[in-house]
Amino acid sequence: MRLSVRHTTRYRFDQPVRGVAQSLRLWPADCASQKVLSWGVTTEGALRGAEFTDGAGDRTALASWRGPLDELTVAVSGEVETVDLFGVLRDHREKGPASLYLRSTWHTRADQALRELSLAALDGMKTATDLDRAHALARAVGEAIAYAPGETRAHTTAAEALTGGKGVCQDHAHALIAVAHVAGIPARYVTGYLHADEDSAAHEASHAWAELFVPDLGWVGFDAANACCPDERYIRLGSGYDAQDAAPIRGVVQGSTPEEHLEVEVVVTAEGGQQQQQQS
Repeated sequence: MRLSVRHTTRYRFDQPVRGVAQSLRLWPADCASQKVLSWGVTTEGALRGAEFTDGAGDRTALASWRGPLDELTVAVSGEVETVDLFGVLRDHREKGPASLYLRSTWHTRADQALRELSLAALDGMKTATDLDRAHALARAVGEAIAYAPGETRAHTTAAEALTGGKGVCQDHAHALIAVAHVAGIPARYVTGYLHADEDSAAHEASHAWAELFVPDLGWVGFDAANACCPDERYIRLGSGYDAQDAAPIRGVVQGSTPEEHLEVEVVVTAEGGQQQQQQS
């Protein structure tokens, strides 16, 4: 599938700031499931700093804006050819062992309820394959947390989302990482884009899911929010320990702390004209 992406992030401040510095992780990497045909990140008015590929194989660039500044925009546009590999991440160049992703964060730390969910999901599966165990964990999270926008916030933890029984893709990914860690399975948070037509069960165009490490296969993606593994509708951007660590844009404002107004628009179009748009 050939997917086109337009992703615009606009910041407005209620009073001018002295400057803004950002770390941008907005470039998808070539791998077996996706080939980047064209891609550009525009940071008008910014000074572009160092660019590097981190140990997880994700490209990062630094950008800074000098003030006085009352607004700035980061614009992404590109086209990617995707194929369905049933969620398996192949030919993605990265360094470091999978065991690095047994580390939990504040967002993904398992409480008693998450530990019980993990144990219940794998009950009777001692002789099951590693892949079947991973699917069971993803299925359990999807059943325990209903998709419901507006019920959680950016800093909601996996434990809080499970207690409330509602959340969005970020919450599903955090919870899946938590229950995987309970089972001794390395797991990480993934950001990207998702195209879905009106009849699909998919949700946000700007999307998140989890990858679990399965011996003999490597990293495998699981989208518990949509009860599937990433397929040709997905574009993978980057990964991290949790949503904060994997965020496509991270930054700091210099000077006083003004009220910030954030506008995000994501449009994902498939070849042939089908379009999905997300605004926030």
